[in-house]
Amino acid sequence: MKRIRLNGAKMADREAAHAYLKRKLDLPDYYGDNLDALWDCLSTDFSPKKIILVNREAMVEGLGSYGEAIITLLLEVSEENESIEVEIEDEE
Repeated sequence: MKRIRLNGAKMADREAAHAYLKRKLDLPDYYGDNLDALWDCLSTDFSPKKIILVNREAMVEGLGSYGEAIITLLLEVSEENESIEVEIEDEE
């Protein structure tokens, strides 16, 4: 299982967040830089992976409700797609 560590501090605005997610999650070139596209890509990706989100608070601070929406999407996609596991690490 591939482990992917996402640093919420690197997602300060929407553009940066989608560029970072595209790179870290190895999303296709046609990825549309929005939540619907993120859902479409992850819900149909059956390569086993564990996504670990750190610095959640920094992400929510920078993105507000959009950051919360990304977190919700990640958790929901892990329920929908058994190949994806999501873990949110607590702040230290």
